[in-house]
Amino acid sequence: MTESLTVAAGQSATIGPGRLILVVGPSGAGKDTLLGLAKATCADDPGIIFSRRVITRQASASEDNEEVSAGTFQEALARDEYAMHWQAHGHCYALSRAIDDDIRAGHTVVANVSRTVIAAMRHAYANVLVVSITAPPNVLAERLALRSRGSDGKLEHRLRRTVDEAAAAPDATIVNTSSAEYHARQLVRIIKGERWDE
Repeated sequence: MTESLTVAAGQSATIGPGRLILVVGPSGAGKDTLLGLAKATCADDPGIIFSRRVITRQASASEDNEEVSAGTFQEALARDEYAMHWQAHGHCYALSRAIDDDIRAGHTVVANVSRTVIAAMRHAYANVLVVSITAPPNVLAERLALRSRGSDGKLEHRLRRTVDEAAAAPDATIVNTSSAEYHARQLVRIIKGERWDE
């Protein structure tokens, strides 16, 4: 699977002082479920912002993404509306430039991104923390089979996908095999800068 990332040309190399929390992990790990629960828990904290990805594939009910057509995506790209964008599994993904303003204002921005973008985002932002959400291979396979999202592409391709682990090394890893509520609480503690692995 080829994936590519582009950081917007006008972007500063060290956007801060706020924190950028990148949530990454393989398909089927449960990222969207945990993010949804964490977002609800943090709803009363205006300093924590959950960024919505722009995507050119059909969004599922469990995702908080902005679905756009390929044409609309390219038009926004031409208007320089994305802080960064990447391609994966034949689809285009992006984060709005609004995250830059939020981070400059000192907020914490939480974003679901591809593991392939970590190195570039660590370079572009001053305070990046990477949270990997994962699960054993058999659990991933079972969840992907149950999800059966047509836009995902072939199941075996998603399960075999690898990423350069040296470049994508996380700061925290949640193995999502217990209850979603328990692991969402772990994620919230990470987002808030609290001890989470007790």
